[in-house]
Amino acid sequence: MRSSTLPRFAALAIAAATIALVAGCADMRGLAPQAKLTDPDQLASRATFGEAAIDAKAWPAPDWWKAFGDPGLDRLIDEALAGSPTLDVAAARSRKALALAQVARAGMLPESGVAVDVNHQRYSENTLIPPPIGGSWNTDYLLQANLSWEIDFWGKRKSAYESALGQARAAAIDAEAARLVLAVDIADTYVGLQRAYARRDIAQQTLARREQVLALTRDRNAAGVDSRLEVKQAEAALPAVREEIAQLDESIALARDELAALLGKGPDRGLAIERPTAHALGPLALPSAIPAELLGRRPDLVAQRLRIEAAGKDIDVAKASFYPNVNLVAFAGLESFGTSRLVSAGSESFGVGPAITLPIFDQGRLRGNLAAKDADYDAAVSQYDQLVADALREVADRIASWKSIEKERKEQAQAVATAQEAYDLALVRYREGIGNYLQVLSAEQPLLAQQGLDVDLRARELTVSINLIRALGGGFSKDNAS
Repeated sequence: MRSSTLPRFAALAIAAATIALVAGCADMRGLAPQAKLTDPDQLASRATFGEAAIDAKAWPAPDWWKAFGDPGLDRLIDEALAGSPTLDVAAARSRKALALAQVARAGMLPESGVAVDVNHQRYSENTLIPPPIGGSWNTDYLLQANLSWEIDFWGKRKSAYESALGQARAAAIDAEAARLVLAVDIADTYVGLQRAYARRDIAQQTLARREQVLALTRDRNAAGVDSRLEVKQAEAALPAVREEIAQLDESIALARDELAALLGKGPDRGLAIERPTAHALGPLALPSAIPAELLGRRPDLVAQRLRIEAAGKDIDVAKASFYPNVNLVAFAGLESFGTSRLVSAGSESFGVGPAITLPIFDQGRLRGNLAAKDADYDAAVSQYDQLVADALREVADRIASWKSIEKERKEQAQAVATAQEAYDLALVRYREGIGNYLQVLSAEQPLLAQQGLDVDLRARELTVSINLIRALGGGFSKDNAS
């Protein structure tokens, strides 16, 4: 193809503009998103949070787990965040999303390439090419540089890039959310390990007490005070405690294995985990401006907001598809039969011109695609609204649980003290020969129950603290997000 004249190119440009104006009549009537973002301040929560202590600086710190004062927990979470396979997966997804954004950005720029073609063939005698070339074998050489640029009149390429970039940013924040989930999972499992150790301590103390009672019962039997029945009852009380200790040892081993897996390590790593010593946090306080500030403090909410924006850009892409696509194509190179004349002036081949495509009879496909993008946007908005409601519920649940624990702790302390006093009195009476073994056994049961409840309540207090930290975003801030 020989070079086109400027007037001819100008005519093509005018034709393209004319077609573009005609295409402006593309029918998009009746197609639009229906969902609207809920204003979080309209979700009534003032009465729920009104009784809680308010502290403007109460947002969790990024290293919130250090507030529990347990070096072992600090080491585990730091190790997990440094190289857990779970985080590696999230990081890989983030890199993939960023790479796709780079692909979308490349679509906004001109594309160029070089073509080298060598074609050896026999040309027909009865075509446009006459003898002596027609009817003979020849080799056709082509060396050509190509340039193609889709002119983004309607912002289609730009919107596609912005959508992909929004998805990449959301994926990066998903990685931050994965870090928070991993830290919370480790802390929760660590609390479970601490609870199992505390329960085992109670079982060991119970075993020691029952062995002492058994020795006392045998002495009383030897003195003729108790019968063999009391001795057998005291002996029968030991296996159940030993069985409970074995079950708690299993729970400790399973918790260690779970922690090792969360770290991405083998079970031998779990054997090196020391006994937890985490302490409960002090009275919990809510930060100010809930729920408004919660939207920027929870990674899941921030990521979903970015996905909504990306869905909006996808709608722009779908709308731009209703309009003409103008692609500017240019090429320049050398073409000849044989190599002897390839670099001569007569072998030059170049050209330039627009390629225009206009949708006319596929309006149903375009409308269907736009309707689907509108639906995607509506779904993203609805998911976001539900996430906001769930986030507020999680905070409210943790506050309600904390209030309940505060009341239970006061009663629990009294209950343990009373049960311990009753057991001590029953044991003293038994030693002095006033009481009997059944009285000791009867007094022991409520003591064990109250001691177990006390351990469970302390573990629950830690768990509620951890879950409230998670509900408040775990120290994440959209202003500091990468």
